[in-house]
Amino acid sequence: MFQALQRRSSKLSVLRQARNQQPRITYSSRRQYASSGEGSKGGSGKPSGDFSDQVEANKDNPISRTLKLIGNDVQRMKKFILPSSYTNPGAKGDSPDSANSIENYLERYRRDGFQSHCDVLVIGGGGVGSSIAYWLKKRARQGLNVVVLEKDATYAQASTCLSVGGLRQQFSIVENIQMSLYGADFMRNSRDYLGDDVDLNFTPHGYLLLASEAGAEQLEQNSKLQCALGAKNELLTAKRLKERFPWMNTEGIALGCHGLEKEGWFDPWALLSGFRKRAIEYGAHYVEGEMVGFGFRQQPDILAEGIEEGSYEGIDRAFVKMKDGEMREIKFAIAIIAAGAQSGAIAKMARIGTGKGMLSIPLPVEPRKRYVYVFQCENDQGPGINTPLTIDPSGTYFRRDGLGGNYLGGKSPLPEEEPPVDNLDVDHTFFDKTVWPNLAQMVPAFEAIKVKNAWAGYYEFNTFDENGIVGPHPYYNNLYIATGFSGHGIQQTPAVGRAVSEMIIDGGFRTVDLTRFGFDRIIVDQPMYEANIF
Repeated sequence: MFQALQRRSSKLSVLRQARNQQPRITYSSRRQYASSGEGSKGGSGKPSGDFSDQVEANKDNPISRTLKLIGNDVQRMKKFILPSSYTNPGAKGDSPDSANSIENYLERYRRDGFQSHCDVLVIGGGGVGSSIAYWLKKRARQGLNVVVLEKDATYAQASTCLSVGGLRQQFSIVENIQMSLYGADFMRNSRDYLGDDVDLNFTPHGYLLLASEAGAEQLEQNSKLQCALGAKNELLTAKRLKERFPWMNTEGIALGCHGLEKEGWFDPWALLSGFRKRAIEYGAHYVEGEMVGFGFRQQPDILAEGIEEGSYEGIDRAFVKMKDGEMREIKFAIAIIAAGAQSGAIAKMARIGTGKGMLSIPLPVEPRKRYVYVFQCENDQGPGINTPLTIDPSGTYFRRDGLGGNYLGGKSPLPEEEPPVDNLDVDHTFFDKTVWPNLAQMVPAFEAIKVKNAWAGYYEFNTFDENGIVGPHPYYNNLYIATGFSGHGIQQTPAVGRAVSEMIIDGGFRTVDLTRFGFDRIIVDQPMYEANIF
């Protein structure tokens, strides 16, 4: 089941052998703990951010804790049906805040069920993390204990829920095309995967990418590759674009690529909810709490590149700050960083980017704020309801939003225009100065529009090459990464979750081979750039 624990990443992998012979690895009992604010000491001295004392303070004596758990089990059996004192908290002078209130009862029940040990800890319960949990439990069921750690169960600021929910195969990298092709198949058959109670509201109106003379040749090459892999799209000259889409101004446009099948948009919240619901139904445990640090174990018999012999430290536990401020500990066999825009910060807690050797290279994922504007065209004279999601050569995009004559659109800012990420406030001047002029140039009817609503969300931006990072970390043999999709992640969640489950259960990729998307490419400085793709 855990063949992946033996997997090694070629010459960059951890060298799990002794210098002269290969004795069985034994583990030291010495542990250390680290948070995101610490640097690596290379194993010498105790790092800052020690959470062990806080965790120990929350633990009972083992004997008393065992007796308490047995007593709790007995009480739950006796009170499987809530007594009147719980169902009627106002009775006998009880207030809603009293110890007999239903909420207090349920809170104690939830706390008793806290998972302090697991086989797989998924850090991040958004689209990618919940897809991973779904696939692991769908395939393994009772064979794996999976815990998903999510900071905010309301997902109020989750990138998944704030995305536009686009699905397309118009990429230039084979793996991205293959993942989105599978995403289209998954959504077409979503009821088979997620059940009849999940409706993704897929709108199959396609994508339309526009290119100037400078980008026309690349767009044509991309189209040939996409169609060869199973996508279906058509290339349209400026004349044919005007005939097909009379609302468009084709000045400066040389070529367009129009997706005919398997492209459009969907409800990202419905997809996330479906993954989460089915994962829980299959036995995954969701914990609402904030990841604050990893626990380290000295393993002197393991050698690693750039690390002094005998000083290797692995990770085997996570420290979680609960909503009430209590510090808890989760021990794991495997951990997966799938925390979206916060993945780089989580990786730093594992000394990735602050340590020595392979640990000196950070996970290059950080939050980038993006705006989505909802606007209405005067007298509803804009493009019709079957209009594709259209992207001009500058990256400005729009699509219809429902049947009420609304549209939504936006544009990624230039590097020098990147807004601060300390909040999700919307900059309306960015629309007026940058987005609106491009929209009006592309669609003359958009000269007269009114913004009705707007929101902001975070991209999990991969500063290295703006593509996903999927696979094991080359230093830690039990840490996997699935992040950095830079705005394309929601459409790739079905394929990424399946791929991670294959690594853990099968020991390697079995469907879409994502080897090139591994962390190793960052170490050897081999970026994978999309060509002429936004």
